[in-house]
Amino acid sequence: MDIRLARQDDLRGIQRCAQAAYEMYVPRIGKRPAPMIADFQDQIAKHLVHVLTDGKCVAGFVVFYLRDDHLHLENVAVDPQFQGLGYGVQLIKHAEKAALDMGVGAVKLYTNAKMTENLKLYPSLGYSELGRWHEDGFDRVFYRKVLNS
Repeated sequence: MDIRLARQDDLRGIQRCAQAAYEMYVPRIGKRPAPMIADFQDQIAKHLVHVLTDGKCVAGFVVFYLRDDHLHLENVAVDPQFQGLGYGVQLIKHAEKAALDMGVGAVKLYTNAKMTENLKLYPSLGYSELGRWHEDGFDRVFYRKVLNS
């Protein structure tokens, strides 16, 4: 598996991956999570999306960008058929390395409060909870990780 900057011809694979990865959360949240309705075409055009691929299919992807004094990790998803192989952590580590390469010492992200799996994952990767609040129609949990260069 290789992680690289997404191209427009990856769009359908990214959309399929997002749909498959997040559909289990629709009943919990009561509506489609934000990553299911993201404008991936625009994000690809802005060079914000990196894909994990075997050269044939998109197994996962990560969306991140600079925001103020940190890198904002917008979205990370792994197709369910590839989950449990450590690919999500690889994508997060890829974003963290990109932050360091850009001279940024912290990564911030949020997850939906009903995505309980993430509430265990991010602290296990060194992320500290900043708080919880309602934003854009979702109950979100915000995290930050200070990176060591």
